[in-house]
Amino acid sequence: MVLTRGWSLFLVGVGGWTWVIWPRFAVAIWNDPRAWSAGTVGDGAPTSFLWVHALLIAASLAIGTTVGLLGVRGWRAARRRGDAAGV
Repeated sequence: MVLTRGWSLFLVGVGGWTWVIWPRFAVAIWNDPRAWSAGTVGDGAPTSFLWVHALLIAASLAIGTTVGLLGVRGWRAARRRGDAAGV
């Protein structure tokens, strides 16, 4: 598959957006009383609420990283081809 520079840039943007949004969400989940069995942040055992969201966050970061790296590879390949058409 050949990616244009435009699509490659889009994929890099999606990967970057992933790393901007999901860590902030992780902090919000950590600070949510529902994440802890005692109902107080950091007290008690982690609940399934925390574990499910941690899995979601980890998967999203992994997918976002992969998409971003594919975009970087596509950008480099397009540059080697001399693909100046953005779309």
